[in-house]
Formats: sequence, structure tokens, C-alpha cells
Amino acid sequence: MTYHLHLQRRSPLSSIETVQVIDTEYSADTVEWCPLEGWRNLLACGTYQLQTLEPKVQKSETFLEQKPKDDKPEEQQRETGLVNMDEAMEPQVRMGRLYLYSFNEDATDSPVTEVQRKDGAAILDMKWSPVLVDGHVILGLADATGCIELLNLVELEKSHYKLQSLLKKTLGKQCIALSLDWSSGQSTRTTNQPLRIISSDSKGHLHFFAVDELETSLHHISNWKAHDFEAWIAAFDYWQTDVVYSGGDDGLLKGWDTRNNLDRPLFTSKRHSMGVCSIQSNPHKENILATGSYDEHILLWDTRNMKQPFDDTHVNGGVWRLKWHPVYHHLLLAACMHNGFKILNCQQPLEEMKEGSFIPVSYMSHGSLAYGADWSRLCLYTDKQIQQQSEDQSNRNIDFSGTMNLPHSSSASSFDTLVSETEKDLAGEATVSDGIMLETSTFLVPLDIKQGFDHLSSGYKGIIPTEEYQNITKTVVNLLATCSFYDHSLHLWKWETKSIETNQYEQFSD
Repeated sequence: MTYHLHLQRRSPLSSIETVQVIDTEYSADTVEWCPLEGWRNLLACGTYQLQTLEPKVQKSETFLEQKPKDDKPEEQQRETGLVNMDEAMEPQVRMGRLYLYSFNEDATDSPVTEVQRKDGAAILDMKWSPVLVDGHVILGLADATGCIELLNLVELEKSHYKLQSLLKKTLGKQCIALSLDWSSGQSTRTTNQPLRIISSDSKGHLHFFAVDELETSLHHISNWKAHDFEAWIAAFDYWQTDVVYSGGDDGLLKGWDTRNNLDRPLFTSKRHSMGVCSIQSNPHKENILATGSYDEHILLWDTRNMKQPFDDTHVNGGVWRLKWHPVYHHLLLAACMHNGFKILNCQQPLEEMKEGSFIPVSYMSHGSLAYGADWSRLCLYTDKQIQQQSEDQSNRNIDFSGTMNLPHSSSASSFDTLVSETEKDLAGEATVSDGIMLETSTFLVPLDIKQGFDHLSSGYKGIIPTEEYQNITKTVVNLLATCSFYDHSLHLWKWETKSIETNQYEQFSD
């Protein structure tokens, strides 16, 4: 009798629940949880509202939704994001508002409360610096006046904060700043790694900045023409931060080495059939890049071979944003414009470097275009005892007992606190080859099969689940924030799952 293991996709025991819905008044297009420990309960949301001064326009429009002078059907025009820039530069007011919210895990109702609202130019993209800058928490944003702005988080009193403008850099005349990324991403940063910012604009240019961490200032390094039309997105390779990627409305995906002559890209890919508007390097697994396009496809690439992607997932909506999970290397969140928000399980492709991603979760509660999306680094627990156990690095016994409460009544901590210094090796690089993946509220434990399938032992520092709980998977709770355009709404929701990817035993005789 021989037992063989077969990695199979199966429907997980999971549930989705909307925790709170907030009216942002203006069209919401970007949302970001603060990634820094001690401030991970803070959530920023950016909005964009375009109002043309000409009286013939009866309603507000957004930059991304302006109707170009084109004979394509309106629905297709919206999906491609084509914009007539001459028309876009007519006298208009591009209003925006930055919201800062706080999540209170102990609240019995409406756990998210508004901390601050700051009116200004329309916001196209924003990201928190994943590292402190001269001891400060910094939020960077790209706005409709063509500026990159850095804001400093100031503590007014205990646990009460506000964002205060620190500096602005203009990218160019009559352009719109479309995207922004920090070189440190969410990966572990070496002490000698310089902090950089890459940004893109509506004229197809990329802008490369150095961050002076002692003076908290920006120094312009270079800018160059990368695309013939809007450069929707620019992003770093988090493993080789001298390398940046860009995507444009010309349908091209390009790579650039900022140390070399920028007249010629490292590569140019035409694999996407429409505008490329989302790119993110996997912060846990080297050489992995995810890209999304108005062509409704999410592609996974091995950056060592950019001729063809190794995975292609059709999501039935233009992919405006992509976010890898802050801990689990195989989960990818996508904002799919006309088709809501999707979570992709990329476990099999990342292990075998071939197609196999699937969508275990779709969030369709928004009533309009899906644009902003982000994972929270807060981890929800069943009770305080489990939290204390998980934070005790010397405690090697895993308690799988308890039932999951609603998020607003659950205790919360940080995913990073849970995995501590082992995040890269354990959560980021966890694979399933000869065992099952056991998901817990603390971390992913890769279990190897020994002595048949009744005896399980862990690959993590000798942890062996007690016999009573060997075959039990613990519920994992993910907290997410998403936002949408015309219904100007911000949603906080949770995804509970008992298993995302599991090895199944299949018994047969040789």
C-alpha cells in the first residue's frame, strides 16, 4: 500500500463579511493601511473629483472617466482609460480630499472612525513609507497638480494623530502625477540601502528621487520619457531597487535600470493587449512580478525571463491595483474596476512556475468602479490569551482552540509581530511539497508527512502540534479596505478562511 500526495485546488471553508461602509463624499480611488508597527490601526483614503468650469457639463467627472474623442463605445472607452490630454487640460477644478481613519479593535460598533480630513488637489495614488524616515511616519502621495507630496504623521496627544504637509516636488508643467512607489516596499531593508521614490505622470514620464533621511527631503535624480501616452504605473523591484518597472496606456510593460542610460529600457513587453495600469513586485519571493491591465488579465512573471509570463488569470475587469499579502506570499489582491475585488491564490504557479492561479474570493459589495484596495497588517484573534501566546517567542506550543468572534470585538495585533524575524523564511517562503499547509491565526506552519499521514511534524523549529489538534486547521482572519468611484464609498471587510490550499491524500495500490 502506497500513499501519494496530490496538490489539489478545493473550495475553502471561508466567509466574507462587510464590517463598515463609509461615504467619502468625493470619488474614492486609493486606500492604504499604515504598514509600520505601532501605527497599523491607521488607514488613509484618497479621493478625486473633477469639475469642469464650463456650464455645459452637468455632472462631475473624474480624470480616468473623461470621455475621449473616440468612436469606441463608451463602456470600452472607460475600460481602456484613454484620455484626450488637450481636453483634459481645459480649465477644470480637480478637487481631492485626504482622509485619515483609525481602526479600534475594541469598538462594539463602527470600528473605523475619522481622525482627519484634509482638502486639496485630487489624489491619484499614495503609499506610506514602509520604514521610518528620520524617526517619522511618512505618507507619500501623487496629485492632480503634478506634484509628489510627503506628509508627516504628527501625534497631537496620545493615540490622536494628524497628517501635516512636509514638502512638495513638482514633476512638470501641465501634467498629472499618476503613481508613486517607495524602494523599500514591504521587504526587509538592509541598513545601507538608500531610500528612493519612483513616480509616473500623465505625459508618459518617470521621475526618480532620492530621499534624504537626515533632512527628510527629496533630491531629483533623473526623469525620462518612458511611454508615448499616460504612464499609469511605476514600481520598484523590491529585491533590486536600482530596477524599476513601468506600464503605460500604450499597452507596454517596460523595465529600467536606473544606473544605466535611460534612453533604452531593459526590456519592452507587448504581452498585455491594452494599457498596463498595475504592477507590484512580490515582497516575499524574489524574481516574482505581478502586472495588471485594462485587458482584464493578471500576469505573473519571472523577472529573469520577461519574454512570457508563467501565469495568466482573466478577471473580467480592468486591473487598476494589485497588492501582495503582507505575510502570505501566495495571496494577491486585485481591484478589477467593473468586476469588484478579487483575491488570487497563486500558490501553485509560484511553486511550479506554470499556470494555476485561481480566485477563492470575490468581493462585489461596491456599487461602482473598484479602484483602491489594501490588506491590513492587523491580525485578528479569538481572544487575548492567543495573542499573548503568539507574541511570546519562547512559547513553542500552538493553541488551536477557540471560536472566531466578529472583528470589532476581536483582539488585534500585527502579522509581523506574529512571524517576527522568521517572516521571510516562514510565511514568505512557506511552500507545500511533501505535506499540508496548516493555517493558523499566528502564522503558516509547513507540515511534513512522516510515518504515514497520522503523524505530523513541523518544519518550523521543531514545533509539533499536540496530537489532539494535528488535523485541525485554524481560522485565519484577513482585514481589508477597498474603495470605489461613483458611489464614493470606502468598505472595511473581513475574509475568514480555514484553508486556502491543502494537500489531499489519495490512497491506491501499486
